[in-house]
Amino acid sequence: MLFLGLLSASFLTFAADWVPGSTDWEKLPEVKLSKSGQYLTPQQAYDMKTKDKAGVALFDIRTRAEAMYVGWPSDADALVPYAEHAEIMAEWDDKRAMYKLEPNQDFVPELERRLKEMGLGKDATIILVCRSGDRSSKAQDRLQTAGYTKVYGIAEGVEGDTAKEGPKAGQRVVNGWKNAGLPWTYKLDKTKMYFPR
Repeated sequence: MLFLGLLSASFLTFAADWVPGSTDWEKLPEVKLSKSGQYLTPQQAYDMKTKDKAGVALFDIRTRAEAMYVGWPSDADALVPYAEHAEIMAEWDDKRAMYKLEPNQDFVPELERRLKEMGLGKDATIILVCRSGDRSSKAQDRLQTAGYTKVYGIAEGVEGDTAKEGPKAGQRVVNGWKNAGLPWTYKLDKTKMYFPR
């Protein structure tokens, strides 16, 4: 029990060492780490995508509900959820204090389909963005296992990290795509949205 307490305290210290908005990836919280260790800031991702719109794929991997109610990056090529809520949200995830998310078994096939439509293959540069960077790290690992090598995660996500103190404590105002002032919209393009097949 003492070991678990020390481990937990060391993780919190480690996570606190990472300054949001920085590129000191070695100090990222463990939940945002991928095996490949390839990360981008929102600005780096935006610059990479705008310099090579046809050769770089940007996928929003949040749920359909997140894209619909929170908005999504205007430059994203498609919404390809890494995980989704059950059609009827009847199960609760006590650990995350939200409705339970289930892995999307169609994630890799849908991403491959979207890449093929773009004329891209497994050697393409792929950028993934989720809410705050934790799902994109897991999705990076899943794609690496499937043979993709140039997969980057936006470590801050679309909404960013939560403020730890002050009048906006608990709100996602620290960093992220939206807080960086990068283009995003509530307007959804049906051709870019995910529909289970």
